Amino acid sequence: MFVDYVKIFIKAGKGGDGSMAFRREKYVPNGGPAGGDGGRGGDVIFISDSGVNTLLDFRYKKSFKADNGGNGEGNNKSGKSADDLIIKVPVGTIIKDSQTGQVYADLTSDNQQAVIAKGGSGGRGNQHFATSTRQAPRFAEPGQPGEEFELTLELKVLADVGLVGFPNVGKSTFLSSVSNATPKIANYHFTTIDPNLGVVKYKDAKEFVIADIPGIIEGASEGAGLGHRFLKHIERTRLILHIIDASSSEGRDPKEDFEIINNELKEYNLKLASRKQIIVLNKIDLIDDKEKIADLTKHFKKMGYDVFAISAANNEGIIPLLDKVIQTLSEIEHSPETFDYEPHDSVKEINYDAKDKKQFEVSKQSEGVYIISGDFIDKMLKRINFSDSYSAAYFQKILVNEGIEAQLKKLGIKNGDTVVINDREFEYFE
Repeated sequence: MFVDYVKIFIKAGKGGDGSMAFRREKYVPNGGPAGGDGGRGGDVIFISDSGVNTLLDFRYKKSFKADNGGNGEGNNKSGKSADDLIIKVPVGTIIKDSQTGQVYADLTSDNQQAVIAKGGSGGRGNQHFATSTRQAPRFAEPGQPGEEFELTLELKVLADVGLVGFPNVGKSTFLSSVSNATPKIANYHFTTIDPNLGVVKYKDAKEFVIADIPGIIEGASEGAGLGHRFLKHIERTRLILHIIDASSSEGRDPKEDFEIINNELKEYNLKLASRKQIIVLNKIDLIDDKEKIADLTKHFKKMGYDVFAISAANNEGIIPLLDKVIQTLSEIEHSPETFDYEPHDSVKEINYDAKDKKQFEVSKQSEGVYIISGDFIDKMLKRINFSDSYSAAYFQKILVNEGIEAQLKKLGIKNGDTVVINDREFEYFE
């Protein structure tokens, strides 16, 4: 079963908690702080693997979580950092945020990797909070949570040559006649509902991959049928073989078929229609009037296309066509342009700068109620243990040092007013 679209959830590991500990040595009754740091949580890393051909496994497992870092210990022992979680996907997989559609990575070559979710940093042990006036800090930082995302994995077939055309024009028959592929072939519409790939080994030329793209129908660019799923697989092909039923065996006009398919390519993406095409007039074994073949050949050549008349069922005309395909591939860039996004190697790391005003915001919600929000303040809240008075005092000091209290005063805060930070409410006293 070929699966090319799934949604999954990933979560990087939480950092280990810092330790609150003190030296306990013989003849040293008042040892200093000796709490070790927590270990780093594991990252979630995607790696493309040419040995994986489908996203089928993700249909059965949709949640992936990396291990947490180890907690710090006494005697300044740091916790162990967790191993990263490696997730293997097929070459050609695009990783997107399922909510925003942002592309995090486009894995187009074998063994390419992208760190998508970063593990949380370990909390610092109490050894880091000793000062000349606070020689025995009784608090440590908790570990930071790992990043988590709901992702869409989308597989776009990577092939050198893509076969396009209406259903039942002979694409699958052609693929089976020139490659090692064994697609299902029958005389009814939509026999092929998934892309079939075959490797063509021809003469002494370098082998190439050819993909039978499921039959495109009118309206595919607007999502008719499975149009978008089919059209996306053409994006990565370097060369298009446009298969046309020259015999009109189903009552359609070959010239009109060509216009409809190319219009769908244009509607999907204008650049896709301009990709190099070779016109393949198939089923000539069913045509008694050879003038019809000559007329179609002249028509498409006048439009600037190379045209080949073949019978995929009888292997007639295959060799000249393959010669042209080999020549054309040698003249085309190896990696075709991708149209619909600007890929990123990985998720951009958020750098929290306490002095960047954009990292927090102070506002007055109503009389006597003030709101503090922003990335910086959220990050700091996760490091504070409010059940410990020393840790709470440390947090209040940060509010003063970073200018947050000064902004509250500018807004007119008074003793006894309420300050809301996330879901916590504090009473303000100067």
